[in-house]
Amino acid sequence: MVVLSAKLKLYISSSASLKDKRQIRQSIIAKIRQKFNVAIAEVDDQDLHQTLTLGVAVVSSDGTHAQKMLDEIIRFIEDNTDADLIDVIYD
Repeated sequence: MVVLSAKLKLYISSSASLKDKRQIRQSIIAKIRQKFNVAIAEVDDQDLHQTLTLGVAVVSSDGTHAQKMLDEIIRFIEDNTDADLIDVIYD
């Protein structure tokens, strides 16, 4: 069993309040869970309205498959959200 995790830090320029951030966060999390069936949650910067830090965990029987899934998730976030990915920290 292989478990890969990463912290994804995003910048949301369109967010003017924590309420805006919450709506964007919920949308991103729902899309990722539906498409990839992985664990994902906000893990840091909860009180900053333009910064969103998400933790993502992938479990697989194959390390290569897990890494490919994590790479696809990152690409999906970059291509399908209004947030800019500014940092990825692999754990």
